[in-house]
Amino acid sequence: MAVIDKLFDRARQNPKVIVLPEGRDPRVIVAANKAAKLGIVKKLIVLGSEAELSASCAAAGVTERNFEAIDYLASPLFKDFADEFVEMRKAKGMTPEKAAATMKSRIYFGAMMCRRGLADGLVAGSIASTADMLRAAFHCIGVAPGIKIASSCFVMDLATPTASGDDVLLFADCGVNPNPDADQLVDIAAATSATYKALLGKTARVAFLSFSTKGSAENEILEKITAAAQKFADKVKAEGLDVISDGELQADAALVPSVAKAKAPGSPVAGAANVLIFPDLNAGNICYKLVQRLAHANAYGPVLQGLKKPLNDLSRGCSADDIVGQIAISVCQAAK
Repeated sequence: MAVIDKLFDRARQNPKVIVLPEGRDPRVIVAANKAAKLGIVKKLIVLGSEAELSASCAAAGVTERNFEAIDYLASPLFKDFADEFVEMRKAKGMTPEKAAATMKSRIYFGAMMCRRGLADGLVAGSIASTADMLRAAFHCIGVAPGIKIASSCFVMDLATPTASGDDVLLFADCGVNPNPDADQLVDIAAATSATYKALLGKTARVAFLSFSTKGSAENEILEKITAAAQKFADKVKAEGLDVISDGELQADAALVPSVAKAKAPGSPVAGAANVLIFPDLNAGNICYKLVQRLAHANAYGPVLQGLKKPLNDLSRGCSADDIVGQIAISVCQAAK
């Protein structure tokens, strides 16, 4: 079964309310109707004026709306959200005028809906930039307890299973943190482990990747990886997390049991990693694109993680089906 079908099944078990701020995009309209038809949401809320939604429906060839529409600029929530935003950020110099201007961003309005519990998650980015998404996430939602930074992962649906039989891997961080330090790598590993559990319902087996396995090489750039691997192992033990982890590991020692047996005997991961933590954004982004293009894997993401509520980003070149996939991922994250 493809991973997207697994996600649909999990989402149907505990459907949630998802807000789609970019109602002026016809792809969003198609995705909203399809997600509702699939039964993976409790309710979908699309933001936009009636003129915008009518134009998007016409462009998409949609004659029936299976979603709730909110004209956010005319909504009575607009002033409430702006007033709350002033209180939230007055220490940063926020004024009523600036808050009102900020709430004119439909991404911020949708994020405030999540903050208020009017929606369980948000999916956007077909028009908005990743920077817009991250700002709204940080300013309105904030990070989850015990996490200091937000991060991202890609869900890699492999065409051929790994040597240990996994057909889905999570790669992190591939889209947010350029050069995380050891403590930030710990946060990335913790958030990605939680994402794996939320999406697939199984124990995360985490490998901190490098060009060295268990001290086979020495270089100062390895220090943060070995430190992060030890700190994360300590965290898992102290908090009793349902996670298996190890590092530093070369990719083959992380993914091939026979190699792990030779290079890292006694490794708890034992060549069966399903969550790969990369040392920096260069490595993570390059590797996910290589696996996607050369190994013909389907890559879903970037999935934002480590937030109090799921706010998930889209590529501006996304299809309606890509949006449906991110809706399903957001539902699964919200349900955990």
